[in-house]
Amino acid sequence: MPDRLQADGTTAVIGECIVSARWLFSPGMPILEGGALLLRNGRIAATGRLDHLRRDYNLPLFDYPGCAIVPGLINAHTHLELTHFPAWRIHNHVDYHPHRFVDWIIQMVKVKRNLTAEDYAASFREGVRICLESGTTAVGDIVSRPGALAGYSSDVLGGRMFFEVLGQDRGRLSQMLSQAVESARALEGSVFSAGLAPHAVYTIGDEHYDLILQAAREGAYPMALHLSESEAETEFVFESGGQLAEVFYPFVNWQNYLRPPRRCSPTELLHRHGMLTPGTLAIHCVHVSRADVELLKKQGVTAVLCPRSNERLNVGVAPVALMKKLGITMVLGTDSLASNDSLSLWDEMRFALQSYNGHLNPLELLEMATVGGATALGLDDGRGALTVGQRADFQLIGGFGEVKSSELLPEKVLLHGDVVDVYVAGQRYRQAVDR
Repeated sequence: MPDRLQADGTTAVIGECIVSARWLFSPGMPILEGGALLLRNGRIAATGRLDHLRRDYNLPLFDYPGCAIVPGLINAHTHLELTHFPAWRIHNHVDYHPHRFVDWIIQMVKVKRNLTAEDYAASFREGVRICLESGTTAVGDIVSRPGALAGYSSDVLGGRMFFEVLGQDRGRLSQMLSQAVESARALEGSVFSAGLAPHAVYTIGDEHYDLILQAAREGAYPMALHLSESEAETEFVFESGGQLAEVFYPFVNWQNYLRPPRRCSPTELLHRHGMLTPGTLAIHCVHVSRADVELLKKQGVTAVLCPRSNERLNVGVAPVALMKKLGITMVLGTDSLASNDSLSLWDEMRFALQSYNGHLNPLELLEMATVGGATALGLDDGRGALTVGQRADFQLIGGFGEVKSSELLPEKVLLHGDVVDVYVAGQRYRQAVDR
């Protein structure tokens, strides 16, 4: 059956077919030259050399000469609802680039105060489009406005939605948590699974973790939380002082909620309250010590790295060499356009290659952005890999030139590749990039 690529770039059903390219590349598996996929009912029905599949199956062929078939990327941490943030900032006359983390947090509060549910929904939809066009087919998305969920339409990009919870007043936090759980239940049967996102140690009172943990256990919801993103956070927890206590708390009228110094790291504080559980995503992990990393590893926590966001906010660089040495699981996220220049994981991987001084090689980064991200998000629909029975989410990468040896393919694809086409659940999304 011929494909029906729609003019507006939306998905078009192509039916049962074979997709082939010069290379078939799925991180963690042997690289196959002259490889192809047989697609059926939105899944991969067979893989192998093109000549073998064409011998066994008489089906339409979609061939991409000189390209590599690569799994769709998995963005383990983003805020798609903030895709329009650069425009909102200008519209709200707060067009400045903060030099301190606390100033950026205040900027976020100022902008978000004036947003409607439709603002969030439209921004989310734009984020979906951008992700798909850059080869990302699943995300770990943070949702701060559950009431806008009805407008968060996506039947192609999926993954896991983590509903954000924060606050100092127990009554208000409990209400927000109830709304989060209600929204999580509403996702059943959709392209998204649900999770909870306790925002950060400086936005949640110590005495409220029990409510969040109980809800997570009852609903079997994994958690994602921002951890040790800035020095301001570690200072706040250790001595209840610094910029967050002196500037941010008065700004949001939380000065009466300051706690005595905990004399510990944010990681240790969360551990004391049972918040570090297997499957929990710890986002950023810039200012973590060896003891912190050892504890995260022991508890089965995954570190989600967001190197471009950290660089733009000038908060430092995660200790990747230490994390790698101690064996903690690491994956990648872009964060949002409130703290990044794009939602492309390709851009993120290229930056990470330089930012982490070669401690993560191209193959490792590609694994983090595919099968690693899928595992971290607990996606059980086969995303992140190109194996039989898996959901047929993949992309065609071209423009990387001649490859003399398959061992060189990951580096060539990462450094020089362009997204040519994207398939989601066996359907062709659109010609993704015209560069």
